[in-house]
Amino acid sequence: MKKNLFIIVLSIIVTTSCILLALNILERKTEAKFQIYQLKDIPALEDDPAVWGVNFPYQYEDYLKTVDQKRTRYGGSEAIERKATGDDPRKTVSQDKLKIDKRFITMWSGYAFSKDFREERGHAFMLVDQLYTERQKVGQPGTCINCHASTYVPMMKLGKGDLQKGFHALNKLPYFEAAKNVGHPVSCIDCHNPKDMSLRVTRPAFIKGIKEYKKTQGVHDYDVNTMASRQEMKTYSCAQCHVEYYFKGKDKTLTFPWSKGIKADEILEYYNDIEFKDWTHKLTKANALKAQHPEFETYSQGIHARSGVSCVDCHMPFKKVGAIKITDHHINSPMLKTNKSCRTCHNVSEKELLERVNNIQDKNHEMKDIVFDALVVYIKKLEKNQSHPQIEEMRKLQRDAQFLFDFVEAENSNGFHAPQESARVLLKSLNLIKKGEELLQK
Repeated sequence: MKKNLFIIVLSIIVTTSCILLALNILERKTEAKFQIYQLKDIPALEDDPAVWGVNFPYQYEDYLKTVDQKRTRYGGSEAIERKATGDDPRKTVSQDKLKIDKRFITMWSGYAFSKDFREERGHAFMLVDQLYTERQKVGQPGTCINCHASTYVPMMKLGKGDLQKGFHALNKLPYFEAAKNVGHPVSCIDCHNPKDMSLRVTRPAFIKGIKEYKKTQGVHDYDVNTMASRQEMKTYSCAQCHVEYYFKGKDKTLTFPWSKGIKADEILEYYNDIEFKDWTHKLTKANALKAQHPEFETYSQGIHARSGVSCVDCHMPFKKVGAIKITDHHINSPMLKTNKSCRTCHNVSEKELLERVNNIQDKNHEMKDIVFDALVVYIKKLEKNQSHPQIEEMRKLQRDAQFLFDFVEAENSNGFHAPQESARVLLKSLNLIKKGEELLQK
């Protein structure tokens, strides 16, 4: 009798478990069918990510996590507490890189970056950190807001529905006037079409820049929003901001210098041809250039780009939330989520992958140190030899060497995006410094 009772109880447990399992599978299948919950229509000019978050709660939850401050080996930022003031309401900032490495002050002498240069923080801080940087005291044009805020809606409003007109109107404004038109850091609308969530490019500077670059490859009249593949758009949507640029003409029009190519020396050739300068170096009087964050240009020379791997694949990898597969919108270093970012393609342990990355970055850091030391020594020698008969030629060598070095320094992967290309550019910089030293010895 006990045996029969045991069998009955066991049968009930097994049956109940099967029913629960079947219900769970049915729930997951239903969940997977309806990944988008259309609870609210999103207007064409809605730039508040919280509104988009009603339909996309998991992505919005990830987006909010970009306030996290976690440092990797050579990047990221730890939160440093500070007392808020009337001039600067921030209660945390990132590390002051000018205090960590004073060579930057020499390299950028006379330029705004010699006054304030901090470690980069997540997208959540991209607007507030630009508003309250000490560089604003030197003066920045409204053009800077293009990569520090959600600008699609402000441009459409300023242009009365014409994106190009709004773009030019925004560029012309002083920075704080431009800032009055924006309300959010990068938002959903900057990369997604609210009608169908498809990826798109909304920054006019990139639309024109990629068109110019495609010409160098024999592709004419390139329209990124109709001709790029979805996989390409997973890079181009990021490349709207993570690029080298300059301010063109009296209206300070944001321009990407890609008509000769996107390698560091091709961009330098472009600047030299148009005789552009960012500032006159205070110590040497050289017409100097400041490289911005050329992640796209550098990545494009690397093995991942050649293999068809996009920015999103590594920085925003797929992840599972229940039965739903979503793109991780907590955008940060792949080193902080190696299992999802790297092991999808690389069938080796997380430990080995991190060792590979560290090895590349350690060597890049060593090479940068060598070139940086040589550059600073050269600048200081040049400062003391302003009456040298070949001073203009030596200033030109400083300008070119400094830009090439800064191109690698300003690129935020610390060499990982394209190790061989980064090493090549550093070697070219060092060779120019050597030529300058030879002229000094004469």
